[in-house]
Amino acid sequence: MDVRTPTRYVDDPADVAFAARALADGAVVAVAFGNFYALVTRPDAATVRRVNLAKGRPADQVGSITATAHRIPAMFDWSRIPPRLPEGRVRQLMDGLFGAGPFGFCGPAVDRLPDHLVRVDGGVRTTQVIAPGTLCPSNSFFARACAEAGVEHLFITSANRSHHLTGADEEPAHWRAEGILADFAHVPDLVVLAHRDEAAARAAYPAHLPTSVTLLSFHRPEGEWEEPPVLPVERHGSLHVDDVRRAAAPLGLQVRLSARAARRLRVRAYDGALV
Repeated sequence: MDVRTPTRYVDDPADVAFAARALADGAVVAVAFGNFYALVTRPDAATVRRVNLAKGRPADQVGSITATAHRIPAMFDWSRIPPRLPEGRVRQLMDGLFGAGPFGFCGPAVDRLPDHLVRVDGGVRTTQVIAPGTLCPSNSFFARACAEAGVEHLFITSANRSHHLTGADEEPAHWRAEGILADFAHVPDLVVLAHRDEAAARAAYPAHLPTSVTLLSFHRPEGEWEEPPVLPVERHGSLHVDDVRRAAAPLGLQVRLSARAARRLRVRAYDGALV
């Protein structure tokens, strides 16, 4: 079977096994991710650098990570969150938002994460964890890929070419496998692990746009004396900020758009296609 056609599916155990083995051997996997697609690889520095260059990004751009749901909390150093921010509430919020669909959190990174997967923000060494939601079949692929590669997390990035390459203000993520094949025809070891039914995948997440995830940070609450703590949305993407607020409010947490998230991410348009 030609790996460069979208004929391997994220809900097929044999296809998942093939893609996991390919990833462990160094391949780039475009995987069905909630209601759109993401690129996933091994998390070593050389592979992250190669994918950055393939996308047209700066080679040393810091990467995000993904993992199966039960491993996500272990990617963060909870001892470094602000004392006035209760850990239990943040974990509950994390469970609720990942339970609803694709989402991302930025928080203090555990020391074992390497420098190419962390960013220093306000003196805090942080990592971004992006996940498709607990109900997405891609979690089986992540578990198998981590086992094959002997790692606890994977490198993840949006399935698109970088705006550094195209010159566009923004390059939305792909929600069609055929678009990934067109944009990444120059990647010889690309494996596509597709949604079996892309329209059904989008319909399964009615509250989420098929674009890069909304990202909430919890390492630097805004408002020195505000109570409850105010968590900033660093990227306004798939899930609307109002839905994030509704999830946070029962936990005694507030959510506010940061200046960098003032404009919500666009959804990619294809000729003759409607979301």
